[in-house]
Amino acid sequence: MIVLIPALEPGPRLPWLVDDLLAADPDLAVLVVDDGSGPGYDDLFSVVEDAGARVIRFPRNRGKGAALKAGFAEIARWAPDDDVVTADADGQHRVDDILHVAEALRRERATESPSLILGCRDFGGDVPTRSRVGNAVSRGVFRVVAGWSLSDTQTGLRGIPAALLPWAMSIPGDRFEYEQNMLLRSRGAGVTAQEVPIATVYLERNASSHFRPLADSLRVMLPLILFAGSSLLAFALDTVLLLVLSAATGSLVFSIVAARAVSASVNFAVNRRVVFHRRGRGRRREAIRYAVLALLLLASNIVWMEALTGVGMPLLAAKIVTEAVLFLTSYGVQRSLVFRTPRPPSASAAPHPKVTDLTSHAKTQLHL
Repeated sequence: MIVLIPALEPGPRLPWLVDDLLAADPDLAVLVVDDGSGPGYDDLFSVVEDAGARVIRFPRNRGKGAALKAGFAEIARWAPDDDVVTADADGQHRVDDILHVAEALRRERATESPSLILGCRDFGGDVPTRSRVGNAVSRGVFRVVAGWSLSDTQTGLRGIPAALLPWAMSIPGDRFEYEQNMLLRSRGAGVTAQEVPIATVYLERNASSHFRPLADSLRVMLPLILFAGSSLLAFALDTVLLLVLSAATGSLVFSIVAARAVSASVNFAVNRRVVFHRRGRGRRREAIRYAVLALLLLASNIVWMEALTGVGMPLLAAKIVTEAVLFLTSYGVQRSLVFRTPRPPSASAAPHPKVTDLTSHAKTQLHL
């Protein structure tokens, strides 16, 4: 079992955390990724190494997601059979909570399809207002976008089974959005998640956090923003064509079908490449799935439009109401069925490189 800790300009608590973890569980090893903290932190990372951790050092800041994926790659190369617990460097994850997640991972070893283990806070007690509100909003948006509920969508304390490391390394994102992308893509890849309750800790009102509320919130929300933008583009194109064709032909059904055929083609291309990051093979299969979805949505669209215009609602207003109702359905189906991420390979599906005992060499520095 390996604890992976990405660290950017960490405080003095990091060596204590490493020391306490290794003292609490002799079966743990600790890998720390210095995410470009700079020469001013060389002494601190030397202390971390002396405490028993391995350290990977980036010459410049690359982002939390990049640091995590670099750690996963190193672990997969040297100890591919080891499960991984990710934890933050700022001391807000207690040793007991990290060990609880590690123990839950060990129990998952006996299952055929191991799950992600998520250390989730309840946000009780003295929590900064911005954190309490931010997490409440994040939970609500996540439920809408992902289609399942999670009590703490921003937790960095996660248990990742060895079998899921190749999948974890394939997820896009180099900064804070990476962890959100992992959650958003999990169900589509057939990966389930289990929650483990942990303490809610905000040291010094969360002053040590490198999370930038505006820039990083936009990164975290990017998948939904992109899908909304793609849907808005398709909606605008569909609406303009509907109004033009309806005025020209006088046939509502024909106008709906023709407008939707054009807008759906544009929407498929944008969603595949920009929103769900699908490339290469699989386009034909995805196009068939999308076409089936589009036909079902088209049938629903016609039913809703005729019903609403039949009770006297103006055409444009009926269009807006109909699209709002079908928006979330479309996103959920596209995420989970049309553009779903391939299931992660089984840990036994491919040969592993020679396993090195990471624990027995814990004081050896790694260089990428």
